[in-house]
Amino acid sequence: MYQHILFATDFSDAAQQVGKRAWEIAQKYGAQLSLLHVVEDVNISLGGGYELLPVLPDLPDEALLQEARTALGDLARRLGLGEDTQLWVVSALSTKEGILGAAREHNVDLIVVGSHGRHGLALLLGSTANAVLHSAPCDVLAVRI
Repeated sequence: MYQHILFATDFSDAAQQVGKRAWEIAQKYGAQLSLLHVVEDVNISLGGGYELLPVLPDLPDEALLQEARTALGDLARRLGLGEDTQLWVVSALSTKEGILGAAREHNVDLIVVGSHGRHGLALLLGSTANAVLHSAPCDVLAVRI
């Protein structure tokens, strides 16, 4: 049924639990499993109202991306995933857009996300997970933690 599963992670404490579920589903269907982390574009996301930002040093966008790549690789190793697992770190205006863009670009047919993120159940279900659920070009599984 599923051929390409995308596990979108925020590196929360439950990421390994959610990733394990994604891996189990991939194994059951013989599907490709890809891991994704979205780094929101801080320079754009902080837009208006933060006029004092120019006095701060340049935000280390590449450093943030590299840190996320390292963390994603570590998570893949903890999950025991093979070398054929694709690891993607993308920069996007929003986490939702990053997840949906990757799903469309790579012909994903199932997106797996946790039922809450770092900022609490109400915030994520009210925004990112809900937006992904209603806008995704494929099935979405929200794993309850």
